[in-house]
Amino acid sequence: MTTPAFNTDEWRELRLDIDKGVDPDIVSSMTDMSGVPDNYVDAIFSSHNIEHLYPHDVPKALAEFVRVLNPQGFAVITCPDLQSVCKLVAEDKLDEAAYISPAGPIAPLDILYGFRPALASGNLFMAHRCGFTLKTLDLCLRSNGFHSIALTRREHPNYDLWALASVPARDEAAMRALAVEHLPLRG
Repeated sequence: MTTPAFNTDEWRELRLDIDKGVDPDIVSSMTDMSGVPDNYVDAIFSSHNIEHLYPHDVPKALAEFVRVLNPQGFAVITCPDLQSVCKLVAEDKLDEAAYISPAGPIAPLDILYGFRPALASGNLFMAHRCGFTLKTLDLCLRSNGFHSIALTRREHPNYDLWALASVPARDEAAMRALAVEHLPLRG
């Protein structure tokens, strides 16, 4: 999964993952991307990764994102939306399917703590150790080196947050143009 704008010949993908089983270019944690030089990448796409970190490790990962991005770089980050998921929990739907993914039914319990079948098969690095709302994701990005941020939330059936976070300050028109290219429409 990526954004349509990244899925073009203009971009060359360099995959970093902690799971060597998915055959990344670099096996590493986002909290220590020492295999990637400073200012090396134009953009980062982080899809459903930061929720796997403990809260105290999120600033370390974001510092690594900022370090490896070039001075004009930006990150696109998506993660679960705890606010919309917690609405389901408040309706006592903790273990009911919120949606059906290619891997099978996903319940609020899976969104909050990690996909249970993956955890049961021994992939404990897939556990969710923290989470975000729009407000907390915005604050976290602003507190850790990103100067311009665009955010969106998709409730049912997605239950996710999307952020476009720019290292340099960008004017509203520039952020809007990047957001149109990289953020999904609200849903």
